[in-house]
Formats: sequence, C-alpha cells, structure tokens
Amino acid sequence: MKKRLLNILQYLLFLGFGVFLIWWSLRKLTNDDWNDIKLAFGNARYLIILPVTLSLLASHWSRAARWNLLIEPLGYSPGIKNTYMAVLIGYLANLAIPRLGEVLKCTILSKYEKVPADKLLGTIVAERAFDAVCLVLVFVFTFLIQAKTIGNHLKVKLSEVNSHLSWNGLFFYLVAIVGMVLLLRFLLNKWTHVPVILKIKGLLTGILNGLTSIRYVKRKGLFIFHTVFIWAMYLLSVQLGLWALEETDHYGLNASLSILSTGSIAMIFTPSGLGAYPLFVQETMQLYGLRPSLGIAFGWLMWTVQFFIILFAGFVSLMLLPQLNKKKHEKHTTHTT
Repeated sequence: MKKRLLNILQYLLFLGFGVFLIWWSLRKLTNDDWNDIKLAFGNARYLIILPVTLSLLASHWSRAARWNLLIEPLGYSPGIKNTYMAVLIGYLANLAIPRLGEVLKCTILSKYEKVPADKLLGTIVAERAFDAVCLVLVFVFTFLIQAKTIGNHLKVKLSEVNSHLSWNGLFFYLVAIVGMVLLLRFLLNKWTHVPVILKIKGLLTGILNGLTSIRYVKRKGLFIFHTVFIWAMYLLSVQLGLWALEETDHYGLNASLSILSTGSIAMIFTPSGLGAYPLFVQETMQLYGLRPSLGIAFGWLMWTVQFFIILFAGFVSLMLLPQLNKKKHEKHTTHTT
C-alpha cells in the first residue's frame, strides 16, 4: 500500500511538473504567435510522419537486438520478437511513470523467456551507461562543429550553474554516499543469515552479473553498430521532422544535433518529456533564429508524433505478446506429445 502511494505521488509530481512546463512555454504567446502556430500546422507535410515513425521503430528494434547481445553472455538467447515487444511495452509504461518501463520490460522478458529478472536489471544499467556515454559524445560533437553558435550560450549557462555550486555541500554528499556504501557492505558481510539481507545480496549479485556482461559481449562489433544505429535513427527522425514544416525545412544537421541533445535531456524530467520537450526544443531553435512561436509549434509536433507512436506500438505489443507466445507454447506442446 505504501509503495503504491509513493508511486502515485511520484507520478503526480512528474505530471505536475510537466503541466507547469506547458504553462511556462505558452504563457507569453500572443494572438499573432497563435496564428503562426495554426499556420505552421495547417501547412505541415504530414506524410513525413510515416518515415519518422519507421525510423523510430527501427531504432527501438535495434535497441532490442542490442539488449539481446548483452543478455547472451548470461547464458540466455531471448527471441528478438519478445525482446522488441518488451522494449515497446516498457516505453509505454514510461508514459505513465518515469523509469517504470525499465523494470516492467525485465519482468516481461523474464516471464516469456525465463531469464532471471535481477540479471536483466544489470543489463539495463549497462544499457543506460552506454546511452549516457553516447549522449555526452553527441553533445561534444555538436559543440565542436558549431562552437560559435552555442559556445557563448553554453558558457553563460555553465557560469550560472557554477555560481550556485557549494563545495561544502558537495563534500557533504560525497561523504554521505561513501558512508552508506561502507555501511551496506558491512551489513551484507555481517548479517548474511538475515533473510532480507540475503535477498538484497542476491539482487546485487544479479545486477553485478548483468553489468559484467558488457565485458563478455561476443559480437562487440555488432553491439557498436546497433549503438550507432540507434542514435542515427534518432537524428534522422529529428531531421525528417524539420522537413515537415515549411518554416523549418531549411535547417540541417547542426540544428538536428542540437535538438537531439537537448530533447534527450528533456525526456528525463517529465513523463515522456511532457511540457519539457517542446520547451527545450523552442529554446534550442531560438539559437538558430527561429521565432519562439514556431519553435514551440515544431516541439509540440515532434513530441506528439513520438507520443502516439509509443502509445500505439506499446498497446499493440501488449495485445500481441501473449498471443504469439501462446502459439509458441502450443507448438512446443504438440512436438513434445
């Protein structure tokens, strides 16, 4: 009961923040701005939504294939269809509660492919580590190829962050983290006979096994290919989105990279980037001279397309997954009898 209440409160907090960001991004729009937005949507090339959808679904398929490569060293070989649908259902769950999908897709794959969920959690941690590295690389590359455009803006933001840093506070948090790690290690070694400690130790061992799977990936070249392909498809979807509006179709790789960078961060703050994604895109496109009203129009267009892709693909996967595995189970039963 308490856990459910905490989940509800967490969801309401993120949702409330998303609604606040929507209000924040729309509060200063004038009647002329709203007319610009209506005109932009009225003249949009909606057929481009199809290739955007295909590129995003391809990136999710590649993510599922890369996840399978991480699972292989653990001694399991899940079917790509089950993994793909688990990934899509995970994204669907994230629309409601951030990060719920990471746990849910492990639970789903564990159910249908008989892979221990605790080991799968470790591979998710490894996946997220790779994604974080990729995002940093995208940021660095974006900055290097257009330092003049975003350099001064970045310096201003960094100076604002630096002015609010407290070294005493950072030192306190560092000491607290080290202390908690040492305390946890002591409890795990000293109280191994306690059932709760045994469960925690088993969970940590499973996660550690998943993390070490990175070192033992058999097809490292294929793993790197999928990693690059995932981000390339993300970038392609942004560029296609820019071509969907007459007011943004002249923007190229530089703007797409910047939107990809800031948009990826926006997805962390609220469920599926609600409110945050359009706002971040608007702020980013102002660096390239796009009017705020058109920036918010493009941001909402991209966010809406991504939202409904996940909504549709997630629900389809949710319905298909039991049916496909039911047929698989029936076929297996027929062969064994």
